[in-house]
Amino acid sequence: MSDPQTVPPGYLSLRPPRHRVERRAILWWTVQAASSVASLLIALALAALWITPATYWLVLALIVVAVLGLCYVVIMPQWRYRVHRYETTDSAVYTAAGWINQEWRVAPLSRIQTVDTQRGPLQQLFRLSSVTVTTASAAGPLTIDGLDRHVATELVEHLTAVTQATPGDAT
Repeated sequence: MSDPQTVPPGYLSLRPPRHRVERRAILWWTVQAASSVASLLIALALAALWITPATYWLVLALIVVAVLGLCYVVIMPQWRYRVHRYETTDSAVYTAAGWINQEWRVAPLSRIQTVDTQRGPLQQLFRLSSVTVTTASAAGPLTIDGLDRHVATELVEHLTAVTQATPGDAT
């Protein structure tokens, strides 16, 4: 049963999801990471100016954070883009996410309770959305970050229509 063509109906095939998120998500994740690192660098710089007995150690910490932060800002968005994928089929929603801790999840359509769209200020700037699929699972909802806002709207409409037509009580 490893060949997707020979999988019987109703059986969930475990395989990686096929669709990548929008390429603009790289820039969104980069801006998020850069703002986090910049906030920490500003706090360390201000502390180094105000706490003169610890200036040496705070400047040393600032340099270490700057180097590690630069690596984080450059590497993390590219890596996340390579990992983040999603797919919907007639029987399930598949997601792969993360960059250090990678998570691969499959949610049968019969277990979906709600489908939501989120657009934060930065996502709106980059015309992106996140779709959250809440299931009757203790593992929590599936989230697909970095979708084009039109693709996200179509995905929510599709999942809503398909889950309404899917037998089961989502519990």
